[in-house]
Amino acid sequence: MPKITYTDAAGESRTVDAEVGATVMETAIKNDVPGIEAECGGACACATCHVYVDDAWREKVGDAAAMEQDMLDFAFDVRPSSRLSCQITVRDDLDGLVVTTPARQA
Repeated sequence: MPKITYTDAAGESRTVDAEVGATVMETAIKNDVPGIEAECGGACACATCHVYVDDAWREKVGDAAAMEQDMLDFAFDVRPSSRLSCQITVRDDLDGLVVTTPARQA
């Protein structure tokens, strides 16, 4: 089972087990990870599951699709590493993925 580490804006981290096929957002919600609100439930219709993908993982995670890029326009403090966690599907090769939540969600 892949592990994902979520770090909040204050630097506190928690590592949780993730099911292959779930999203990074679903994994956060299931494990009560603070900082991910997921108001739309994973429909890519808001920007409240915004995360920063650690630089070491950006290539493996991949770039945001056009619809996700449009939604990121509504996110707080967007950076080149910004992604919506509802759009990152957990795979075996993402074991060890590290993401950081912004200081606040949009």
